[in-house]
Amino acid sequence: MHEMENTKKYSRRDFVKLASAGVTGVAMSGMTGNVLAQITTATSGIYFVPDENLPHTRTWMAWPSSTSIWGSLLTGIQADIALLARTIAKYEPVYMVANGSSNASVAKSKIGTTVFPVTIIPTIPNDDCWMRDLGAIFRKDGAGGLNCFGLNFNGWGNKQTHAKDALVAKSMASYLGLNFTASTVVGEGGGVVEDGDGTLLANESCWVNSNRNPGMSRNQIEAELLKQYGASKMIWCKGVIGQDITDDHCDATVQFTQPGTVVVHVPDPSNTDAFAANAAQWLQTLSTSTDAKGRAFNIIKLQAPKATSKTMLASYINYCVTNNAVINVAIGAICNDPAKDVTVKAQLAAAYPGRTVEMLKLPTLYGQGGGGIHCVTQQQPIP
Repeated sequence: MHEMENTKKYSRRDFVKLASAGVTGVAMSGMTGNVLAQITTATSGIYFVPDENLPHTRTWMAWPSSTSIWGSLLTGIQADIALLARTIAKYEPVYMVANGSSNASVAKSKIGTTVFPVTIIPTIPNDDCWMRDLGAIFRKDGAGGLNCFGLNFNGWGNKQTHAKDALVAKSMASYLGLNFTASTVVGEGGGVVEDGDGTLLANESCWVNSNRNPGMSRNQIEAELLKQYGASKMIWCKGVIGQDITDDHCDATVQFTQPGTVVVHVPDPSNTDAFAANAAQWLQTLSTSTDAKGRAFNIIKLQAPKATSKTMLASYINYCVTNNAVINVAIGAICNDPAKDVTVKAQLAAAYPGRTVEMLKLPTLYGQGGGGIHCVTQQQPIP
């Protein structure tokens, strides 16, 4: 465990009220299907979480509708989620869970007409929109099999109401008729970055933490994550405890573009806080490490602009990959530094050849919400 600094940084979703500790357009759907050094190695399983670059069946999202969580920001976050859903649906279908039929109707209206279908599912109720953290994580076996597992979402260590969100992962599996496994650890999908080729990256701060896994050692947590992800090697950094609601998810700091290649967050030089120190640690760690297959990492640095508020996620790393596109935030435009958007767009175009790079202005999600595109999406791979 790490000591909390005296001055808490309110960022990365910490603004929330901590309640209870072809043109196909948008469709509605009911429930179907059957209920059903810091580097170590372990044995890989048969099923594995694949590289996010590989072809998707769809992307999953969750519609925000709680005024107790979002308050006056609800209209803004809904506009951002609707824009993101429309953009993803230019390239692949979207499934959107929603808290009942009334909220599903709002989602349908605000998303509007799309290229690929956006299917709203009111029978999988949710509290909030962070699908990466609360949703099922899909695995394939390379022979046409698909299943999924869940990480027992507990509201980032019981910091936010999550009674409905805690059930979303298993409900997704039931909706699809897939086998589901509940992990023996508590955590969130945003707390792990995978390459689909045996390597996992994570911060200790959101796993080796008494608010999620009391009494469990890092070795025990690591063994379970390697098992569930079907991976064989895990690389850890310390992370930051208690200064944002997630306890420092690594998916805003580092991401794989393909096995062996990572993009790493480089904060503005004026940023000297604990999160900037963690980004520097990731850069140093990956510069001197190899992946599960023994490859040295090719590192692409994405320079961030200076944040204009303490709640802002001023990072280009928290993007999502879709079929034929990379969707990222125009955080430079939000921070009055649009030149950085141009540079990063070119870097991502080179890192993802053949894919369109979309840069979206999502001021509530990134500005006041402190989260990002990767946080609110979960890919479902083609088996």
